[in-house]
Amino acid sequence: MQLYVERGFEDTTVADIAAKAGVTARTFFRHFADKREVLFAGSAELQDALVAALKEAPPEATPMQAVAAALDAAAEFLGQNRKHSRQRQAIINSHADLLERELIKMARLADALAEGLRRRGVPEPDASLAAEAGVVVFRVAFSRWVAPDDHTDQAGADNGVAPDDHTDQAGADNGVAPDDHTDQAGADNGVAPGNGGRPGVSLRQMMRDDLARLSEVTTQG
Repeated sequence: MQLYVERGFEDTTVADIAAKAGVTARTFFRHFADKREVLFAGSAELQDALVAALKEAPPEATPMQAVAAALDAAAEFLGQNRKHSRQRQAIINSHADLLERELIKMARLADALAEGLRRRGVPEPDASLAAEAGVVVFRVAFSRWVAPDDHTDQAGADNGVAPDDHTDQAGADNGVAPDDHTDQAGADNGVAPGNGGRPGVSLRQMMRDDLARLSEVTTQG
């Protein structure tokens, strides 16, 4: 992903990525269908983590409580390296085809959660409604978590890319950055130093707060 940050997504070729990784283009294509997939290579693992957490929720858990457990798993999977996540999301947000791929990923997550809820005995349309609500919380909380800080250096803000990233291994390039903790301490450990006026808030806490906010909004008369 570092090449995308340095050169731009459009100007980075598969040959560039392969050379940076020290492999041939043929080896690259054994792992990725195209250069877009470098940004989404962790999608299957993320989905598996959410579905597993949903399955392991207590039998007495309500549909939304089970979804909350899945969101905790998502935060653990994605929330460790905020700088990497910010850079990745900035690249995606700047390209319509990548945004489309991201939306497809979210739709698949919703489908997987709904299926997991149905297996828990949740009827329709409750299963689909709970799953879609969970994905909305996921998207809103993650977007807030990767948003630029009030004190982000201007060069990064102007380019739509968060400054400074020290990850670029084909694995961290799994397209998703991994869980939560705290700023220089925070940015490195997964805690958003200044998102939404809430310094030091982890991705997990943002997801939990937004889930509670959704509950309040839907119960307001």
